Amino acid sequence: MNRTLILCVTALSFGGLSVAGEPTAPPSNFRRPNVVFILADDLGWRDLGVYGSTYHETQNIDRLATRGLRFTQAYAANPLCSPTRASILTGLYPARIGITAPVCHLPEEILEKGLTAPQPHVRVQVANSLTRLKPDYITLAEVLRDAGYVTAHFGKWHLGHSGPYEPKDQGFQFDFPHTPQVPGPGGGYLAPWKFIKDPAIQGTPGEHIEDRMSAEAVQFIRNNKHRPFYLNYWCFSVHSPWSAKPELVEYFRQKADPNSPQRNPVYAAMVKSLDDAVGRIVAAIDECGLADQTVIIFFSDNGGFAYPPRREGSRDVETQPPGYADIPATSNLPLRSGKASIYEGGTRVPLIVVWPGHTQPGTVTESLFSSVDFFPTILDMCGINHSGYHVDGISQVAAFEGKGSPRREVFCHFPHGSENQARNIPGFLPSAYLREGDWKLIRFFAANPDGSDRFELYNLAEDIGETYNLADKYPKRVEALRAKLEKYLQDTDAVIPRLNPNYRGDTASQDPLLGWKARGCQAELREGKLHLTATAASPFLGYSLGRQPGPLQVAFQLRVLRTDGSVQGKLSGKVEWLPPSGERPAPIPYETDPTGLQTVVVQVPWMQPIGIVRIYLPEGCRETEVDWIELVSQDQKKRFDF
Repeated sequence: MNRTLILCVTALSFGGLSVAGEPTAPPSNFRRPNVVFILADDLGWRDLGVYGSTYHETQNIDRLATRGLRFTQAYAANPLCSPTRASILTGLYPARIGITAPVCHLPEEILEKGLTAPQPHVRVQVANSLTRLKPDYITLAEVLRDAGYVTAHFGKWHLGHSGPYEPKDQGFQFDFPHTPQVPGPGGGYLAPWKFIKDPAIQGTPGEHIEDRMSAEAVQFIRNNKHRPFYLNYWCFSVHSPWSAKPELVEYFRQKADPNSPQRNPVYAAMVKSLDDAVGRIVAAIDECGLADQTVIIFFSDNGGFAYPPRREGSRDVETQPPGYADIPATSNLPLRSGKASIYEGGTRVPLIVVWPGHTQPGTVTESLFSSVDFFPTILDMCGINHSGYHVDGISQVAAFEGKGSPRREVFCHFPHGSENQARNIPGFLPSAYLREGDWKLIRFFAANPDGSDRFELYNLAEDIGETYNLADKYPKRVEALRAKLEKYLQDTDAVIPRLNPNYRGDTASQDPLLGWKARGCQAELREGKLHLTATAASPFLGYSLGRQPGPLQVAFQLRVLRTDGSVQGKLSGKVEWLPPSGERPAPIPYETDPTGLQTVVVQVPWMQPIGIVRIYLPEGCRETEVDWIELVSQDQKKRFDF
């Protein structure tokens, strides 16, 4: 696609960032609505009170629903964040764009579709997702900007960085706090913020980033109330790391029902801060007299993280009550599974639309909606012709006005995951689905022993939890839906996972890490040794011991291959353990020489159960080889020979 570049010179002010001059009031007959798009991160279908949660407190979002239309069958185009975000801005399916996984924070630029080249222990070749939203695509922000809207992005981006891939390059005139390089608020939500690199953006100790961001958004609304604006408020909440205001954690700890599937006080506190931010933004719209002129959309980029938080390996939680890490962050029940899953819990999400004069207050619809629909729908709501743009989405103006939805099918392509990952997250497999009416067909790529695809069929009207696979009972329906799904895959030029031609298939090679998880580093087996390359600060190997009692001896043999040159002499690392109780004992340091093969032995003096043990690579180390690891606890010994 060719871009149409329009240079605009405007006099604007934005919070603490300002350009001299006051905006001029538009002509009195100008009636294009403002657009406020609020996107939550990882918020589940049942996480709001208006969607059935009795534990989380979301009074502001619930009140928003009373002002407009609430969807019960709205879908993110992907069960993970970056692909859905790309679909919102472009109106195109992630399969067409090529961003099918949340990897846009990585340093390397991958701009072409293709399959990975896996090692022999990996059974299925999956897609090699693009790591940037190409500037070739026209975004919603660009169209609105060129139509005279003031455009601002707040919060998480995760669609590219370091080049023509940031919000300012994709149609947004303002960006706060400008963190395009991060997938989430690393280091936690409370100031001092480690993930914000701009030294001018400081917070008082303990200040929540959603509080600060919503305050800046409020200022933007006030400064631009005399002109049409597009405010893209993409929350950091409620993505990991699992951290929240201590007083809210304590409040929800006391409120938690141990028999309820939603009972994680840290997550509930995070949801509350999200709701507070939405309340400030809506209040500012009302105070400025803009309620009748403003479209407000509330959506989530994928399903809720319905698994114990410990599984994401976060080490940034300081406010959790004892035992929180073993409590699932949330529950999407009655939907099956959650974030990263092809099942309903992965892509069915809350959607609330307030369009004064068009949506009826307090109404609910079962109409189907996909995140690719936002592009044409918002432009129609703003009276902007979009016939010249190729999009996959369908305008949902009729559904918003209570006249029924033109959408009859929902398509999702997720060419990632593995059988190993699906043990923890049901449905985290290379797959695609097509929903037509109440019927949903899932195609699991190369899932059968011979490398052929496996199919599951569900009637969601009768089985919302996807518990009864009807594929064998209705083979003709499977074939009909399969043919339609194949057309979607072909039309979008989707990357199709396939059986790895080099797959050995022996059980010994199923997991080269032998149960260890690499975080902050890439790990691969080379000539019988585990080769680790640091990709982030504080890389480590982690292993789950369940509830194995201490004390524990951790021994390993490693060789430092490359450092960043910042450390002279001996290199310092540490061994950390995370008890199931949620306590955080001080780690045990170790030292190693930067050259030669070294054997390290660390004694962990912990008499209570140990949940997870982590071996942090030496500081300043870029590449390392690990030959073996040995864990000895009382009369038990685990030896890992790579």
